[in-house]
Amino acid sequence: MKHIAIAALLLVAITPGSSQQPKESSQGAGNPVVSAVRQMEERYAKNLVGAAEEMPADKYSYRPTPEQMSFAHLMVHVAQANNGLCSAIRGGAPSETKLSESDSKEMLSNAVKESFANCEQVLSKADDSNLGQAAAISGGQTSTRGAALVHLVAGWADHYSMAAMDLRLNNLLPPSASKAEKH
Repeated sequence: MKHIAIAALLLVAITPGSSQQPKESSQGAGNPVVSAVRQMEERYAKNLVGAAEEMPADKYSYRPTPEQMSFAHLMVHVAQANNGLCSAIRGGAPSETKLSESDSKEMLSNAVKESFANCEQVLSKADDSNLGQAAAISGGQTSTRGAALVHLVAGWADHYSMAAMDLRLNNLLPPSASKAEKH
């Protein structure tokens, strides 16, 4: 269901005359899909990095139920997914980020921050014209750069909802709930 919502969001972003048109980017109006994702990246980077920083170090092992991943594992997954999918969007080989949920809060929050910086750099050079090109993704599979872009945004939404839930279950306010945050 989330993938449908993301796809609908992207369609609204590229529909002529839409009130949801993204702001002009340095690449101009010729890249409405990538421009929309750049705007989403700014918000999700702020929220996911903020969540990584907000969670106390002693709560990185927190998991809502024994079957769910720990907050530390979630941060590992965010960094690895960002690096891998942004490598695919760039057209390079999948990036292998060596992290473990036993790594320190500092190491994991820095990895999340660096992964968003990497994605920001990749997205600043991305272009709608090559979204149909083949891209190597994890597991030795091939997809398209456009599919990697959609998976990236869907992942951000999923990952942030999990991080926000973990924060709230620990009586902490997620970054998007801050009074200073504008939606």
